[in-house]
Amino acid sequence: MPTAGPNVIVFFTDQQRWDTTGLHGNPLDLTPNLDRVARAHTHAARSFTCQPVCGPARSCLQTGLYATTTGCYRNAIPLPDDSRTLAHHFGEAGYDTAYIGKWHLHDRGCRGPVPADKRFGYRYWLASNVLEFTSDAYDTVMYDGEGEEVKLPGYRVDAVTDAAIRYIDGRASKQEPFYLFISYIEPHHQNHLDDYPPPDGYRERYTGRWVPPDLAALGGSAHRHLGGYYGMVKRLDEAYGRLLDALKSLDLVEETIVLFTSDHGNHFRTRNSEYKRSCHDSSIRVPTVLSGPGFRGGGQVQELVSLIDLPPTLLEAAGLEVPEAMQGRSILPLLGARGGAAEWPEEVFVQISEAQTGRAVRTDRWKYGVDAPGERGPWSERFVEQYLYDLHADPYELANLINSKAHRPVAEEMRGRLIRRMAAAGERAPEIEPAEAEPMGQRRVRLGPE
Repeated sequence: MPTAGPNVIVFFTDQQRWDTTGLHGNPLDLTPNLDRVARAHTHAARSFTCQPVCGPARSCLQTGLYATTTGCYRNAIPLPDDSRTLAHHFGEAGYDTAYIGKWHLHDRGCRGPVPADKRFGYRYWLASNVLEFTSDAYDTVMYDGEGEEVKLPGYRVDAVTDAAIRYIDGRASKQEPFYLFISYIEPHHQNHLDDYPPPDGYRERYTGRWVPPDLAALGGSAHRHLGGYYGMVKRLDEAYGRLLDALKSLDLVEETIVLFTSDHGNHFRTRNSEYKRSCHDSSIRVPTVLSGPGFRGGGQVQELVSLIDLPPTLLEAAGLEVPEAMQGRSILPLLGARGGAAEWPEEVFVQISEAQTGRAVRTDRWKYGVDAPGERGPWSERFVEQYLYDLHADPYELANLINSKAHRPVAEEMRGRLIRRMAAAGERAPEIEPAEAEPMGQRRVRLGPE
């Protein structure tokens, strides 16, 4: 039966660090629109991906399941044919469902058009399976519902946003609500260039300016790439503002939920030879803001929120039933004075099965990670302790305490938390080999990619 629920829009960026936003102290005024909306609505201030890789993260957000549950534990593994996505749930409730942008949930042989039976409930379609391979900064190519190539004018962020606004305008006079997922490639690097191409004139604004402490200490490619990266973030925020302007002009603001979030962050080759694919906050912490019905005045949520919590949040906020199979939980009880914080988990759980097979748990204070040496699969029977960080004293994870004898009790407690979270996610409890403890007087504080 059709629903009278609100419209729902997901504004999904790619590879955007949390500290690109003014909300998290970035001094460059890159995100004035997002900052403004967050103050009036709901800001999930400590938000994390559960899989810092493009495809796996998308599988989690589409299904509400961990990547090891769907089997999409690395890129180029398509969603299983029996997967149930947000589009299915909204579509069955009478919503028109639409997808615009990067999909990245079909197999490696598909770069561009995605077959109709692999769109998993999305009716309106203008997308590319791997948008970074079918487009460039000023050469946006996607594929419509018939699989035909569509070349769009303008800088790529603007081209995708224009397409989204055209869709919204076309739905404004319709009776049924809509659910629209907009998946940008920015601020992801352009693969064939190994560069972050912003709009013309934007790189010069930000090159040589503020550098986050982890990148300042560890180097990587940050000094070469931050100017372009920040320019992309700036244009995304301008696009977000344009989208909200369109909703306002169409009298849809009060009846439309908008989620802004990202699939993962970016460590600029400081933690491994890639840009993500690690369990450090530089890879996993992302900006997350929700606005619209149910979220106005929600305030700043301080509990640790995972990407896997966002699908049930959107469904509950729209008045729809949350499937029992979903492995996250709605954050609505955390808003305002609803009193749900007492039942919220104290940690977030992160899986990584590409570049390494690793797992981590993060609490307010501690980050504990393990690695399966030599493994490149969804799971391992044996892990070794890789790092322990005191995030109160060391928020950018520069001093690894895993070999500290004084911190051995903390490591043991965190190991127990990790094993419990692995089991709750459907994994078998592994053997975790403790790191060799060194007395405080002899301990070497390690900097860098651990």
